[in-house]
Amino acid sequence: MDIKSFGELIEWTRDLHTHLAQCLGHCATRHEEERAGALLEYLASHESELARIVEEFEGQSASNTLETRVYDYLRHNPIETHRTCDEPYAKLDFQGIYREVMDFHEQVMNLYKNLLDKAEIPEARELLEGLLEMETNESMRLARQIGRMDDL
Repeated sequence: MDIKSFGELIEWTRDLHTHLAQCLGHCATRHEEERAGALLEYLASHESELARIVEEFEGQSASNTLETRVYDYLRHNPIETHRTCDEPYAKLDFQGIYREVMDFHEQVMNLYKNLLDKAEIPEARELLEGLLEMETNESMRLARQIGRMDDL
């Protein structure tokens, strides 16, 4: 991961959610199980919405905050996602899809927490707190929605 500023962090996070949305949507049409296909479609739309929300952080943040360097204290393992989307989600069952997507969100939240612990500038802390809060709330909402789908 070669992110040098908070602006690049936002772009990178947005791109991750966009890519995941495309991958999930692509796999939804190829899944043999109807219920898992419906889950993939729901997750794809949710990830697209998250990409849009993350992008709003860029518009709401001051340019000096977006230009603040994170490179010096960004020592985080890359987030593991199926970057090539060779249909991995089309091969997983309902619970496997759920676990993979929730793990993805957990990795993003851990990245934000890691950066938040090291952020010294108040504006950067505020940006990271907002991103973390959004990601946490959306993950909880996603877990509730998927739990309801699973109950049906």
